[in-house]
Amino acid sequence: MSQKLEKATIKVLEGRLSGAPIEVLFNPTEYALAVSNNFQEKSLPGLSSPILQFVNGQATMLTMELLFDTWTNAGGSDVTELTDKLIKTTEIDADLHAPPPVEFCWGNLSFKAVVQSVNQRFTMFNASGQPVRANLSVSFKEYQTLSEQLQNPRRNSSDKTKRHVFTADDSLWAIAAAEYGDAKYWRVIAKASRIANPRAIRPGSVLSLPPLEQ
Repeated sequence: MSQKLEKATIKVLEGRLSGAPIEVLFNPTEYALAVSNNFQEKSLPGLSSPILQFVNGQATMLTMELLFDTWTNAGGSDVTELTDKLIKTTEIDADLHAPPPVEFCWGNLSFKAVVQSVNQRFTMFNASGQPVRANLSVSFKEYQTLSEQLQNPRRNSSDKTKRHVFTADDSLWAIAAAEYGDAKYWRVIAKASRIANPRAIRPGSVLSLPPLEQ
């Protein structure tokens, strides 16, 4: 028994374009998910390479190629009538003052994002010169509100003690805020690192950042 083909869809979540999802005419043959992080390099005298410190994560990128064709099944009508629906998601929404967030859904993949870019390439035309086939290179950038980022994952410490090389630009309060999500936990670092005076830490000192107890 053959299975019913599930169509990929792009749903606009907010703004004036929200409503019926945009149905992808042909499902993508493949897609790519890219994850990256930002690290800051800090050079210390006597070391052969800089110390890397995590700064922040980058939004996940979803990229794919989508085919739109009106020559085969739609009598050769202008294919931009279909592709313009996707192009409009890159434009500023009058209600949101920004392009709207969308959700790409296909199978087990549900990806909330904004459409970062759409590149159209027209490859077939009817007798009057109207495009009837288009290949779209689409890039989606993961979208999360501040509350979503604070809750998932929660801003707590890892289950392992970390090491942090103190620099002249550091402070225990800033380190605690970055590691635990709250500057008040500076005392946890001070106790684990046996620091009596948090204002007299020498650059190059190695601090211990233990996990918070539940």
